[in-house]
Amino acid sequence: MLSNRQRRFIIQVLPFGLVPAVFSLIQGLLEEGILGDYPVYPATGNPNDLNIAFSVLTSFVVGSLIGAGEVLFVNKWLKNRSFGFNLLIKSTAYVFAIIVATVIIVSSGHSIGLNASPFSPEVSTYVWNFFSSFAFWSIICFYAVAIVIAVFYSEVINNMGQALFINFFSGEYHRPKTENRVYMFLDMKSSTTHAESLGHIKYFQMLKEYYEAISDPIIDFGGEVYQYVGDEVVITWKVKKNFASNAIQCFFAMKQSLKNRSGEFLKKYGIAPEFKAGIHFGEVTTGEIGVVKRDIAFSGDVLNTTARIQGLCNQYKTNLLASDVFVEALPEDTAFQAKALGNVELRGRNEKIDLFTIEE
Repeated sequence: MLSNRQRRFIIQVLPFGLVPAVFSLIQGLLEEGILGDYPVYPATGNPNDLNIAFSVLTSFVVGSLIGAGEVLFVNKWLKNRSFGFNLLIKSTAYVFAIIVATVIIVSSGHSIGLNASPFSPEVSTYVWNFFSSFAFWSIICFYAVAIVIAVFYSEVINNMGQALFINFFSGEYHRPKTENRVYMFLDMKSSTTHAESLGHIKYFQMLKEYYEAISDPIIDFGGEVYQYVGDEVVITWKVKKNFASNAIQCFFAMKQSLKNRSGEFLKKYGIAPEFKAGIHFGEVTTGEIGVVKRDIAFSGDVLNTTARIQGLCNQYKTNLLASDVFVEALPEDTAFQAKALGNVELRGRNEKIDLFTIEE
């Protein structure tokens, strides 16, 4: 079974392979329909020996390799650049990569067809005829559009979030629906003191790296970032198999991730950020809202309750507080230990709730 990170990687890379492959298929079918059994391309005199399946497969492989490079390396190099800059630079670089790949593919194809070396004069002549023709540059424009679409998709995913984009695209919440969800309200400890000591600009830079440090655990354990509010982040999970375990494991994985980078934070900012969290789950109404800016919003008492629970962490001198309904959802063989802290009445609520802290 694929991990959440592997599924995310595939979803990010797949369009880079699929879009050029579809464009290649369309181009091949058009050429087949126009040229038919004509032995050569009129524009270049090259043999008309197009293999549509080979062309589609090659486009998919080359596009997927570009997509993998985008996700694994390029996004990290350009993460602090603007949307427009990234779109321009990436599209230009990837189109150049496609031109180089096309040179290799065309040379190899003619070499195999003529049973000659890729560097033989006959093969070189065919390659030059192709690359100096209008047909070649029209194909490059064709693929450039495909790559720009794939890069645009990647940039939108990075800015919107994968789950939000998929939900918008699928229309899952076009009509409001009721569902059960877990919420974790995560709040940085001593954030006001940090902001005063670092200054607004440096504090904001630290905040970006803080969110970056906790992002991988959120992905690994299937969480969705609902919103960032200053130094607070709201994470949510749908109530399905292992939802409670995933939420708790995510909390401790985020804690460990920050601990692993504490030396880096201390060196750059003189502080090692920590957080406290409240966890609860229950029924919410989910749907698309907004006119000027559309968003997917959750509405329900569970969000207010989770925020109130998180607000009591300092009072109980703990970094994690969970509701009784959440603790009851943990499997019996869990590796985590829940410690009861008592029955409390939360601000703004009439009924009381049992609170627990959870330890590894």
